[in-house]
Amino acid sequence: MRLCNQKYTVVDLSLTIREDLPGTWPGHHEFSHTTWKYFISEDEPYATNYFCIDEHCGTHCDAPTHFIPPPESGIALAGVSGTLWGDQLPLSQMMGDMVVIDARPLQRENMDGISPWITEEFIQEWEQSHGEIISGQIVVFQTGFDAYYVPGKEGEKYVQSPVADKNSPGWASPSVGAVSYLYEKGIQCMGIDAASMGAVHEGIPLHQWGLGRNVLYIEGLAHLEKVPSRGAVFVFLPIKLAHSTGCIGRAIALVKEFS
Repeated sequence: MRLCNQKYTVVDLSLTIREDLPGTWPGHHEFSHTTWKYFISEDEPYATNYFCIDEHCGTHCDAPTHFIPPPESGIALAGVSGTLWGDQLPLSQMMGDMVVIDARPLQRENMDGISPWITEEFIQEWEQSHGEIISGQIVVFQTGFDAYYVPGKEGEKYVQSPVADKNSPGWASPSVGAVSYLYEKGIQCMGIDAASMGAVHEGIPLHQWGLGRNVLYIEGLAHLEKVPSRGAVFVFLPIKLAHSTGCIGRAIALVKEFS
């Protein structure tokens, strides 16, 4: 595509949602896709389907209401962030210069049900090699877990085995300290190519800390190996679903073409 006289390659960073793919968090409502009408007659010469899906299935963003209760609820950690639903999220916050931090070297095979931590120090070491992360950028963590987004037994490694069965390793996850470090640098949106930004063994604190400060998490990304560590433009557009705690959507990267 051409934009402002510059040619870009569009890279799809989204997962395909299908009934035989492992996009649903264990214990949540499973995705279903059903035919409603299929070329019934001359009066109804069309096909249409309906689907039922958890808000946090496949490639999606978390709204603050996912973990932060509204102020009037009286529930612990309630705050004004708990009034920001998915349909109210600022789209501009989910677009920007993209930074891809490769966390695959942290992966360990003997950590069943446990996520290796992406620490503040790990990010600082990355900056020493790739340049400083600056305010307004979209920071995305590459874990390689989208490789498990396949049907069958191998697909259980994506989320079922590490989270529910605890018989395979968890994906690398940023610690609260790492997210705090990025937040202080002006990062308001982060993404990951795994089922959750939070650690398999300790996912709640990260969500409470970040969403309580209106940091947006985009989870279930894919194909990060197709984009450079720096230089691409990230775009995520969620569906506009009223009173949602999160929204499925389409994530893309715009990568400049050089002649």
